[in-house]
Amino acid sequence: MTNEADITRAAPDIYPRITRRTLHDEVLERLRDMIIEGRLAPGQRINEGQVGAQLGVSRTPLREAIKTLASEGLVEILPAKGAIVRRFTDKDLAQILQVLKTLEQLGGRMACQLASDETIEAIHALHRQMLELYETKNRLEYFKLNQAIHSAIVAASGNAVLMEMHETLQARIKRLRFIGNEGPVKWAGAVAEHEEMIVALKKRDADALADVIGRHMDSTRLRVSDVL
Repeated sequence: MTNEADITRAAPDIYPRITRRTLHDEVLERLRDMIIEGRLAPGQRINEGQVGAQLGVSRTPLREAIKTLASEGLVEILPAKGAIVRRFTDKDLAQILQVLKTLEQLGGRMACQLASDETIEAIHALHRQMLELYETKNRLEYFKLNQAIHSAIVAASGNAVLMEMHETLQARIKRLRFIGNEGPVKWAGAVAEHEEMIVALKKRDADALADVIGRHMDSTRLRVSDVL
C-alpha cells in the first residue's frame, strides 16, 4: 500500500516531509476516505456519535475534521440538520471540471518550461507507483496517488496561487472523480491518459501535455456523468 510517506520519498521537492501526524490529520483523512469511497453517501447526515465510535475518537476531533471538510466543499453544515455529505449535480461537476481543466493546462505548460529534471523525474516516480497500485487493483490508494500526480504537475509550475486554487477545487470533487473510475474500461482509459501525460511532461512538450490534460478532463466528465 502506498501512503503519504512513500509519496514524500518519491518527490521530496514537491511534498515537504511529514514527521508526525496529529489526531486531527488522522481523523480528517479517515473521514474524507469514508466520503470518497461512498461509506458516507451524498445527502447523508454525518452521525457524530456513530462515526466517532467507528473511528474510536471523541466528538471534538470529529467536529474539527467536519469543519475542514466543509471548507473543502465535501460537507455542508445545515441549521437543524447538522453536517451533511454534499450532493453534487451534473452542472456542479461541469463547472468545476471546466475550471480545473484550465488550471491544470496552465500548470502543465509552466511545468514543461520551468520544472527541474529532478522534479519531472519525481513525478514520473509517482506515476510508476500509481501503475503498481493499478495492477493490484487498490482503488483508494491508486486514487490518492493519481490526485497527487495532478497536484504535483501543477506544483511544478512554481505558482503558489495556481496551486491553492487547484487544491481547493480538486478537493471538492474527490468523491466524483473516484467513482468515475468504477469498472475496468473506465479505469483503463484513465490510466492510458495518465501515460500520455507523463510522456509529454518528460519530453517537455507543453502543447501535447495541455492537449492530453484537456482530453483527460473531458473524459472525466463523461465517466462521472454516467454514475451521477
